[in-house]
Formats: sequence, structure tokens, C-alpha cells
Amino acid sequence: MGSKTKKTRHGGRFGALHGIRVRKKYNIIEDMQRKRQKSPFYEKAKAKRISAGIWKCMKTGKVFAGPAYALEQK
Repeated sequence: MGSKTKKTRHGGRFGALHGIRVRKKYNIIEDMQRKRQKSPFYEKAKAKRISAGIWKCMKTGKVFAGPAYALEQK
């Protein structure tokens, strides 16, 4: 039998109480915020999210404030 968390990913911690829509939206936000995103200081570098609204450029080491979840909104 396979793992149940494979299907539900990050939203699996909420269980059945919150419903599938909330868990799916949460998974989208979690995936987006955990990805390395384009740094505003150096074109080829990536920025990593440290906490809500706090980012760090991996190339230059600069720590800066920005949007909570993603540097570029789609």
C-alpha cells in the first residue's frame, strides 16, 4: 500500500476536516513559495524565501523584503 501523503502533499496535514479545495489551494501556494525565484539584484541568480516577506539572494547574499509568497505574481 502506498503512502497517503504522496497524493495530498503539503495539504495532507489538514486531513479531511478542511476539504479538498482548501488543500489544493494550499498546495499551490506552498509549491510556489518554496521554489527558488529570480533575484532582483542579479539576473542569473535565484532568491530563496526565508520567511513571510523576507528573501535572500543566493548569489550576492543580500537579504531583502518583498511579497509574502512569490517575487513575481502571475
